[in-house]
Amino acid sequence: MHIQEWLESVPAVSVYLLVGVVIGLESLGIPLPGEIVLVSSALLASQQGHIDPVILGTCATVGAVVGDSIGYAIGRKGGNPLLERLGRKFPKHFGPSHVATAERSFQRWGMWAVFFGRFIALLRIFAGPLAGVLKMPYWRFLTANVLGGVVWAGGTTAVIYYVGIVAEAWLKRFSWVGLVVAVLIGLGSMLLVKRRAAKTAEADAPEPALARD
Repeated sequence: MHIQEWLESVPAVSVYLLVGVVIGLESLGIPLPGEIVLVSSALLASQQGHIDPVILGTCATVGAVVGDSIGYAIGRKGGNPLLERLGRKFPKHFGPSHVATAERSFQRWGMWAVFFGRFIALLRIFAGPLAGVLKMPYWRFLTANVLGGVVWAGGTTAVIYYVGIVAEAWLKRFSWVGLVVAVLIGLGSMLLVKRRAAKTAEADAPEPALARD
């Protein structure tokens, strides 16, 4: 089967569910490639008329808001011991340097860390649980959570969808190239964020005490 025919046979409902579930689990605090899935699905929607970008963006938004809210509830109940357990299980995502970077962001920006965190891979995983651990008032968290989810999920879907429409003629001939580019963009953004987080943690690390004469 030609790849174009295979893409056309993918049920729209399965795409909506995949996007909502993956983004919801990532927002809950499970390290998953939510951004890659969203970008790839939006590109797919631009090429396949049976996938509605409005429904896709709505599913992504609902997954983001619900996942973050569940993460908030878990973080509020589990407290710091929860972050310590996650650090032991997922040291590459919840290590001490990652937690410290996220906490500094919350201390500096408050509820806006939840909003802007939606656009940063590291904070997207941390925002819900950490807001709960830090006992942020739920109404403030929910406000930033909903606004961030709508702008990030809806905005990403709209931008990628219309970019795909503009390049529709090219993408229809080489649809696999579009998906590969989407994956590379998502991976690149994640690696960039991780590198910045590592540099920030290194810069903020306490300097070793100078030896006394």
